[in-house]
Amino acid sequence: MSAKRQNRWSAAVTCGSNALDLEKNVFKLTDPHRIALSFKRSAEQSHRRKGTPLQSAMSMLNFYINRAGSGLPARQKHILTHAKEELREVFHEPARPASHAR
Repeated sequence: MSAKRQNRWSAAVTCGSNALDLEKNVFKLTDPHRIALSFKRSAEQSHRRKGTPLQSAMSMLNFYINRAGSGLPARQKHILTHAKEELREVFHEPARPASHAR
C-alpha cells in the first residue's frame, strides 16, 4: 500500500469516524480541558460506539496522536497528551501513574 493511500485512510478515520461525531477542528484546540469536554460530549451522544464513552473518546484521541506521529508539532502533542489526563478527570476516572521513559 502506498504512503499516499495510507494517509487517506487515517485521515478518513479521524474526520469521519463511525463511532464518534467530533467537533470540527477539535484537534487544533489549545485548551486540554475544552478538548476533553468536547470528546466527552461526542462519546456520550454516540450510539454507534462499541465500548464505554471513556474508552471510545480515549481511543480516538490516542489514534490521532499516534497517527500524526512526527508531523504533530511538539506543542500540540503536549496539549493533546494533557487532554488525555483531562478526559479521565471529566469522566471521574482515577489518574494513571506516569509512564516511565523507555
